[in-house]
Amino acid sequence: MKTINLLFLFVLYSICLTSCQESDSGQTIGIIPQPTSLQTAQGHFTLTSKTPLNIVKGADDLGPACKFFSELVARSLGSPLLTEQGETKTGAINIYIDTTLAKEAYTLHVTGKAIDIKAGSSSAVFYAFQSLRQMMPVSIEKGEKQPAIEIPDVTIQDQPRFAYRGLMLDVCRHLFSLDEIKTYIDMLAMHKMNRFHWHLTDDQGWRIEIKKYPELTKIGSMRKETVIGRNSGKYDGQAYGGFYTQEDIKEIVQYAADRYITVIPEIELPGHASAALASYPELGCTGGPYKVVGEWGVFDDVFCAGNDKTFEFFQNVFDEIIPLFPSEYIHVGGDECPKTAWKKCPKCQKRIKKEGLKNEHELQSYFIHRIENYLNSKGKKIIGWDEILEGGISQTATIMSWRGTKGGIEAAQKGNQVIMTPNTYAYLDYYQSLDTKNEPFAIGGYVPVEKVYSLEPTEGLTPEEGNMIIGVQGNLWTEYIPNFSQVQYMVLPRMAAIAEIGWTPAKLKNYENFVGRTIALMERYDALGYNYAKHIMSVSGKTSFDEEKSCIRLTLAPNYQQAAIHYTVDGSTPTLQSPVYKEPLDITSDCDIRAQLFRNGKAIGKEFNQSFKISQAVKKKARLQNKISEVYAAQGSRTLTDGIRGTVDFRDGNWVGTCNDDMILVVDFEQPTTYSKVNVGCLNKVGDWICLPVAIRVYASENENDYTQVAEIKDIANREEFKEEGIHNITLNIENGKSRFVKVVVERQKFLPEDHPGAGNAAYVFLDEIEID
Repeated sequence: MKTINLLFLFVLYSICLTSCQESDSGQTIGIIPQPTSLQTAQGHFTLTSKTPLNIVKGADDLGPACKFFSELVARSLGSPLLTEQGETKTGAINIYIDTTLAKEAYTLHVTGKAIDIKAGSSSAVFYAFQSLRQMMPVSIEKGEKQPAIEIPDVTIQDQPRFAYRGLMLDVCRHLFSLDEIKTYIDMLAMHKMNRFHWHLTDDQGWRIEIKKYPELTKIGSMRKETVIGRNSGKYDGQAYGGFYTQEDIKEIVQYAADRYITVIPEIELPGHASAALASYPELGCTGGPYKVVGEWGVFDDVFCAGNDKTFEFFQNVFDEIIPLFPSEYIHVGGDECPKTAWKKCPKCQKRIKKEGLKNEHELQSYFIHRIENYLNSKGKKIIGWDEILEGGISQTATIMSWRGTKGGIEAAQKGNQVIMTPNTYAYLDYYQSLDTKNEPFAIGGYVPVEKVYSLEPTEGLTPEEGNMIIGVQGNLWTEYIPNFSQVQYMVLPRMAAIAEIGWTPAKLKNYENFVGRTIALMERYDALGYNYAKHIMSVSGKTSFDEEKSCIRLTLAPNYQQAAIHYTVDGSTPTLQSPVYKEPLDITSDCDIRAQLFRNGKAIGKEFNQSFKISQAVKKKARLQNKISEVYAAQGSRTLTDGIRGTVDFRDGNWVGTCNDDMILVVDFEQPTTYSKVNVGCLNKVGDWICLPVAIRVYASENENDYTQVAEIKDIANREEFKEEGIHNITLNIENGKSRFVKVVVERQKFLPEDHPGAGNAAYVFLDEIEID
């Protein structure tokens, strides 16, 4: 027994510490998602156009898997592989369906004589082919001609951890073509994901043809114009819209089925209803008028829960949708449904009284239950966002936990099945870098690949409760994603992390190992023409203040260990001739640091870039005269004069924030010092309750008692140059400035604006640096 345990530990160690195993032919074997067990051996199988796909024991739905692999290699080998049936033979790919295995489990055994695949179902055969695909040269993705393909000898035993492994795409905020949707499905297939969650209706557009209700696509699929940026009040003036016909839907569903992916449609209710109400205003509480909105957010106009015509409408809609989607699930939304209209609606209030409901939350529960009962009667189950927990749910409803994991934990403890898709880990529309100026404009947030990968879906649950977690999903909302190239950029390679969470046993997960395999997979992304983010191959930097040396210290680290960092300090582009980073850099004067990873003589990933401005305030005595938030205190006055600028993440340790007082900093130069300007770094993130200051004033003194105002800037938030969200450097010029003491008073905006969801609450002001030069 001890020998077996030691062998297991050795295999586990090998899997976790070796990014990609190398075969005798020099090919590396790095599969995503990480297989449960993978062992290499000497030798390889030679695949040619004469190699048959030999079905020893098949299944009715095996055809698409065989066709996929045959067509994949045909482009390189010159002709597709023939499919035949017979006994096990050498020189063939032998396929066995073994129903004693778990449905999605497979074993893959490659030797010089044959390739043997045993699988619990046809979908598992498809997954085995995906593993084979990643073991073959990248050139096959391009269809480069070659007489034979060498596949290294290997034995893989594999099956997914979770049954549900999905990705969502929102086509309401921005629409994508059928070919683009198919490419998205191809991306899912490569990563062994098996659910495509298709978000088809929302306030900004109704995207699916319903023949009984033609106005849904005639009116509801088009918005007059689209807001520019984050609800700026400015619009592009261009009509936008479109929809998928039922024939389009059938085409996509079949395309996905051929890749063993189930399409789950989402029809939003009772909220996110503007597009439907614009088409049929009688379904709302007020009767309209309504419009297909061109802004982003949550709106008070929702389906009327007191009107029986609303339920008749949904029954008719689902009667057309159900035949289109073989999925056992229909997603009914259920999120972000304001109760404002219901509270004012006589019909809704009558419904509450008639059904003996306590409040509008229970009215929403009534709405969801009534729709669920109808769908159950048609043989379907529902999925809903975690808000459907409010007011109570049935045991047959599946919860999609998006507001963190709390809702999922609660549902699992109540005995409901759960799909974990927390925004803090799995919202792929969030930024994946803090260097947002060099990223496509996004909704906000920060979810890098490493954060995605760190998700443990069963955390906080007992083993028994954890069994209620049936899977994971990544979500891509498209308010700020206008084209498919950006869809790919936001999804890849974070999709790989989601895939591995859903497939690989938790004990085998290892981030450094994953990075190595993902970089290998990126070569396939390149070959396929996919646009993807390269942060996983980049340099990260961390700054600190060295009190002993009285200087800034910059520590660089490669996100990928098997590469070297080359850097420059003068703002020039790093090359192989630039210095190699070996130890932290001490920053004692103004400089522009640029750093780049190099592997095999080539630059890889995104460049690191950080500028340092060492103002006269650095190293000087400084103190804050106001009360600051304990949570956002950082290092107090030292943070404001350490020469280290913050990122857009106000929690990065380089910001000082308060919602109590104005920010007042006094700097003591210890002797009269000349200066001509003061620069204050401020953060504008109104969604996080952080506003720009109302005004900034600078005072000078020789004795710290008698101050004279020397500069002022007012009405900051209304100035055009400060309208955008993000970091703003606000500069005050000073004529003939000279003093020992300088006091900077940053006047905080006292309350959030009237159009803010938190209107009336105290606003925060956040500063990262005050420079005096």
